[in-house]
Amino acid sequence: MKKDIHPKAVPCKIIYQGQVVMETLSTKPEIHVEVWSGVHPFWTGETRFMDTEGRIDKFNKRFGDSYRRKK
Repeated sequence: MKKDIHPKAVPCKIIYQGQVVMETLSTKPEIHVEVWSGVHPFWTGETRFMDTEGRIDKFNKRFGDSYRRKK
């Protein structure tokens, strides 16, 4: 294995909403995440409806009821 070609691994803190949720090794000392397994609906069993950036409204505004009508 060649020397001095790999980045240095340093202790890293994974941060979710200002709280440290995990510690690991990485090339960065801190990583901020928006979703992690402790709050993800698949792992917690909760069902949540997330309409990010109004995607449903944007779709309805663009197509209206035309996608429901039979041709």
